[in-house]
Amino acid sequence: MRDAGISLCAPLLVSAILALTVPRAGSRLPPRTAAWLSVTAALVAAGAWVTGLAMIGSTIVGQIPQVAEEGRWSPHVLAAHTPFDRPVAGACALALIGCAVALTVASMRRVTVLVGAWRECRDLPAAGGLTVLDDPVPAAFALPGAPGRVVVSSGMLRALPADEREALLAHERAHLRHHHHLFLLVLQLAAAVDPLLRPLAKAGAFALERWADEEAADVVGGRPLVARAIARAALAAKKAPGQALAATGGPVPQRVMALMAPRGPARHHLVATFATLMAVCCASLAPAAHNVDGMFDAATSSHAQTLPLRPSDPPS
Repeated sequence: MRDAGISLCAPLLVSAILALTVPRAGSRLPPRTAAWLSVTAALVAAGAWVTGLAMIGSTIVGQIPQVAEEGRWSPHVLAAHTPFDRPVAGACALALIGCAVALTVASMRRVTVLVGAWRECRDLPAAGGLTVLDDPVPAAFALPGAPGRVVVSSGMLRALPADEREALLAHERAHLRHHHHLFLLVLQLAAAVDPLLRPLAKAGAFALERWADEEAADVVGGRPLVARAIARAALAAKKAPGQALAATGGPVPQRVMALMAPRGPARHHLVATFATLMAVCCASLAPAAHNVDGMFDAATSSHAQTLPLRPSDPPS
């Protein structure tokens, strides 16, 4: 029974380790790699978190007489084989319900934002995917849609010299080209399911901005130029719309410092370490599921032995 408890807790423990360590590791990786690592780790950790809660919570739900009768197992035998006390298993069941509610609310909000962005894109005039708004307030952002748009105000164009304008637009086009709004969607939904993933979601969003910064630097041929562009734009800009991927998003001073410093190494060993940890997280679900299945099998067998033979049943 003790081994079963350890196996059921293992997915939750490994997912927590991922949530707490990936944000710090991502800051040492190239932005593109950090973004992919953040999204993948968020998916694995959130999945393991929900599955672990479901398996532990099922041990208390299965003890409800109506559920046990429907499933044809003994609630008393199931309770005897369960490695968790009722309060612990009940808390996991309630947490799972909270995860489902949080995921539903977050999904509805994000879908509403994305649908609004797509509709806005459809109504905006564009030349080559660029929409210029006649607005004195400096603003620039990527608006995802089908196709997406880079939206910039006349105030932002006046605030930047020509070379910095090109760097700013290259940053926003990078967001659209690599579908960064989908990365953000995954990170935000994972953080809604598992609150421990909120720092990871924040780190992943920062990695997306850094990814666009570095790609813009490759396009315009200068990382200091991109640093000047985002710094000047941040000083000039007001708050961009909530659905936008804006060049002024994220901690701008840290982005500027990163652009002024040499590019870091790939650190393949660090990526391999976290890939292994994610594989362990997924693999830990198998013994946990096996133990839960064994508990219900024992309860089902016990229930079958207590059932009276009907006249039509052959003797055993």
